Amino acid sequence: MSLKDKFKVFQAFEYFNLIDRLDCNGGISLADLTPMMQQYHDLKNKYQDAMLFFRLGDFYEMFGSDAKRAAKLLDIALTSRNKGGGEKIPMAGVPHHSAASYIEKLIKQGIKVAICEQLEDPAEASGIVERDVIRVITPGTVIENEILAENENNYLAAAFNYGDKFGFSYTDISTGEFYLTEFSQSQAAKLSDEINRISPRELLLEEKIAQQKELKQLQEHYNFTLNIVESKKYQELKELLLEHFNVNSLEGFGCAEMKAAVYAAGQILLYLSETQKRTINQITALKSYFLEDYMVLDSASRRNLELTATIRDNSRNGSLLAVLDQTVTSMGGRKIKKWINQPLINQTEIAARHDAVAEIKNNYIVMEKLRTNLADIYDLERIMSKITYQSANARDLVALKNSLAKLPIVEDLITSFSTELLAKLSAKFDSLTDIQQLLEISIKEEPPTTITEGGIIKDNYAAELDQLRDLVGSGKDWIAALQKEEREKTGINTLKVGFNKVFGYYLEVTNSHLEKVPEHYERKQTLSNSERYIIPELKAKEAEVLGAEEKINDLEYKLFLEIREEIAAEVERINRTADLIAILDVLLAFAYLAGENNYQRPDINSGSEIIIENGRHPVVEKMFSEQFVPNDCYLNQSDQRFILITGPNMSGKSTYMRQVALIVLMAQIGCFVPADKAVIGLTDRIFTRVGASDDLTTGQSTFMVEMNEVANIVNNSTAQSLVILDEVGRGTSTYDGVSIAWAVSEYLNNPERIGARTLFATHYHELTRLEDEYTGIKNYNVLVKEDSDGVHFLHRIGKGRANDSYGIEVARLAGLPEEIIISAQKVLARLENNNKLPVRNLEKHVQAEKHQQLPLFKTEESPILKELAKKDILAMTPMDAMNFLYKMKKDLKENSEEGS
Repeated sequence: MSLKDKFKVFQAFEYFNLIDRLDCNGGISLADLTPMMQQYHDLKNKYQDAMLFFRLGDFYEMFGSDAKRAAKLLDIALTSRNKGGGEKIPMAGVPHHSAASYIEKLIKQGIKVAICEQLEDPAEASGIVERDVIRVITPGTVIENEILAENENNYLAAAFNYGDKFGFSYTDISTGEFYLTEFSQSQAAKLSDEINRISPRELLLEEKIAQQKELKQLQEHYNFTLNIVESKKYQELKELLLEHFNVNSLEGFGCAEMKAAVYAAGQILLYLSETQKRTINQITALKSYFLEDYMVLDSASRRNLELTATIRDNSRNGSLLAVLDQTVTSMGGRKIKKWINQPLINQTEIAARHDAVAEIKNNYIVMEKLRTNLADIYDLERIMSKITYQSANARDLVALKNSLAKLPIVEDLITSFSTELLAKLSAKFDSLTDIQQLLEISIKEEPPTTITEGGIIKDNYAAELDQLRDLVGSGKDWIAALQKEEREKTGINTLKVGFNKVFGYYLEVTNSHLEKVPEHYERKQTLSNSERYIIPELKAKEAEVLGAEEKINDLEYKLFLEIREEIAAEVERINRTADLIAILDVLLAFAYLAGENNYQRPDINSGSEIIIENGRHPVVEKMFSEQFVPNDCYLNQSDQRFILITGPNMSGKSTYMRQVALIVLMAQIGCFVPADKAVIGLTDRIFTRVGASDDLTTGQSTFMVEMNEVANIVNNSTAQSLVILDEVGRGTSTYDGVSIAWAVSEYLNNPERIGARTLFATHYHELTRLEDEYTGIKNYNVLVKEDSDGVHFLHRIGKGRANDSYGIEVARLAGLPEEIIISAQKVLARLENNNKLPVRNLEKHVQAEKHQQLPLFKTEESPILKELAKKDILAMTPMDAMNFLYKMKKDLKENSEEGS
């Protein structure tokens, strides 16, 4: 019996010993513990907040309460073993080779998994095999490709108060990215915006921040795992960062003075060291960023514009990302999502991207060659993460080798470009030929998945390995010759030499020839139809061959680890090239989109105008390419900064406004846009408020949600912002709604207040009078054609105000029964003819400006109020006052009866 087979028997013995020591309540009996039992108990106590995957043989086993929980969550069998006296012990296990799929299910439910492995060779262990937890897998620390989404980052984030600022940091250890920033506590809302932007899987917080209502709401909404961590000394965390990056100062990362940001980043690194049990070598740089360097997009605007997911079902399909993401690499797929979520506001940087896209678009053949070659490049960042984690196998190295083989071709192709951004990419591009050549001469083309059983290293790579292989080869030739020799000696023509892992080499003779077996043959195994024997010379050669094969496997494993370690040392070089490939991939995708979808280059300038000719919605036009009607838009900060759009539902108001916002955003991420012409004055923020619904998690009504969004807009927009408002004030009574919509419009349009470029769609036709009252406000409407066949929505925006809301016509199109439609028309006619209710006077004093807001309508003053104004109440006797009050009440009653 081989050492490995003996060890499996030993493991089985230990395994049942352990089960016999578990108590029936799912806990552990502390009395009379076996060594392995004590080992399990001690480890579980250290990781009580995690599910312990305890390695036993080919399985990860869970016991007691962990077993019960795992059985329920993973849908695996919950078994048991009699302990004695009728007591049974819960137990459950998953195969080691397929553990990733089970870990994925637990991670998605926010459960940590502590992986316990054996730390020594079982064949060399004396007594119990040493085991320990080698890693705690948490939602934010996943590196397994089987669990990760290909084109999505998996972020671990941290937010902490330090001094008078918020520090925010996040990392993706599967790609090596590490970012940090900070902002004042007065900008606390930016924390939720950043969380929305990066969508972390796990967030580290201190206790007092975690108690904030807003954070709890965010956790419920975004479904991230929340970890409360203890406060640490700033210097301790800073030293941790300095040690990790092997630097004397953080100045090289641009964050030496960003103490709150450094504090948050240090907490992340500390958490990683505690859970991953190793240095995270794939994180080679710390990147600081500032929120003011990018266009502001709050969470409501990201959601309403459906940048990366749809509102209806949170699906990627139907979002802007789904249309724009024509990248061919995983790195590019992650990069384009970052660009969409962080549009630029630096005119020079935007123009550099546009220049690059234009040059690529004009070199179609080169573009296609680049895209073809990039498509063959695997996810370099995540391969390197596995390599630095020492979890990469030989097939991962082959994928890396094949990917690197494409880099010289890519490098040669991009040298033909001359625009600034592409020239910079070319100058920084490292084709990594030395690493590719190392892999080319060392790793076989189709190695096995295991790294301990040989078959990995090529011939002629290591002289010692070649010698051992020659020895094994000659030994196997000798064994093959032995069969022929023994057949001739014994006269047994069916005699054969065989091998299996349990009994080694043997001579097999069928039962019909047993009488011819020589006396020196030693019986080794009896089968139903044959006998197996061994002879001294075969036993000696077996020891020689198997010894050499074991040495080969050990040597190949050692050589593989050396090669992997040598590549791990180049992680910074490889990740830099991976980032350049990602940028190139996105630029190629933009150029490809421009050609395929007839996108045009926008003109980005520092002016105030937004001019769009025949603009199209990039997502909607893909769904209705033949029916989509393009539209123009003109906004400035003088005579047409506020466009009020009226028209019926389903006519295209919302689509029109969103397409303007998306065209501006696309222009500022460096993409060409769906329009015949676009001139975009730099936009610092895009705000959108579209529809609303009850927020049951916070107890807020539809109208409160709407007002919160409007408040955010009026409190944070600037003259350089673009504001999209699709209905304001619809969640309350008509008069209140009109009043709020009017006041918001006046405030946004007022250049002394904000003066933001605004598109405002409304069904309140009363608001069209704003054009007559204020400079900068213009009425537009969705054109409608009426004929004998009914009402036709033309989906085209034109100047002027709408004559009708056509709500009943929309109800007809929606399929309401004709009886309801006819009844509604009658009610509408009666209301329009008989409604004599005056609209409430909306005069309000604005204290800051000491001026009055104009009333919406000029209404006749009530005769009762006129009479009241004439009376001097203070000069009246009590009896006169009582009589006057009686008369007023009588007059009010009569007026009320007449009105009804």
